[in-house]
Amino acid sequence: MTTTTAFAVRAVGGPTAVLEYGGLRLLTDPTFDEPGDYVPDHGLILSKLRASAVGPDEIGPVDAVLLSHDQHADNLDTAGRLLLAEVPLTVTTPASAERLGGTARGLAPWESLELARPAGGRVVVTAVPARHGPAGCEAVTGDVTGFVLTGAGLPTVYVSGDNASLDLVRAIAKRTGPVDTAVLFAGAVRTRLYDGALLTLDSAQAALATGILGARRVVPVHFDSWQHFTEGAAHLRAAFEREALADRLVLLAPGESAAL
Repeated sequence: MTTTTAFAVRAVGGPTAVLEYGGLRLLTDPTFDEPGDYVPDHGLILSKLRASAVGPDEIGPVDAVLLSHDQHADNLDTAGRLLLAEVPLTVTTPASAERLGGTARGLAPWESLELARPAGGRVVVTAVPARHGPAGCEAVTGDVTGFVLTGAGLPTVYVSGDNASLDLVRAIAKRTGPVDTAVLFAGAVRTRLYDGALLTLDSAQAALATGILGARRVVPVHFDSWQHFTEGAAHLRAAFEREALADRLVLLAPGESAAL
């Protein structure tokens, strides 16, 4: 793990963040719609409560989108789908890539691709396992992916996607070694699915994941702006304090940035 080059994060709201990494601008799960309800043909109604702090026209050029999955509006909404048509590459699950078409490229867990850095060299994007609920949930919640970013002279960065499994976090840590920064999708999402079982990490699990990963810094996302989150910033602060990890927690309000 090296930290010779700064890694910067700008929170947009919900799961959406701009990652400045190795001279590239990467965007996670783009959601830019105004507040309102999403009523799917089947499944749960999702309600967005707050507008994104940054609009798609304010993001600037995007080299690639890291899309954990396309099947839920809180991870890819209407404006986000429009943005995908303008970016050169969307990295996601094979199932999502098949549905999206265009520049979407699907990676199975542990598959990688390389992105050219403007000043030379490569950024390696590796898909890593994620599970959007309890064991066996995939038939209902669908496939999801996380990502690990690496490169010569660059910090190792983990982006969890909508993952609720600490066992998968342990498997990722065992395979990749310590990470410098973890971007963890949190929020403790619970719905009527699976008797209210967690569909994403809760705050206590996010703190535990920090220790498992050996992460120097943790940037939680996807814990605000939507009605189905059951835990927010205060819960995250308390959980990290309980684990004596408060110094590793970087809580960004939508619109805020941090260089790590």
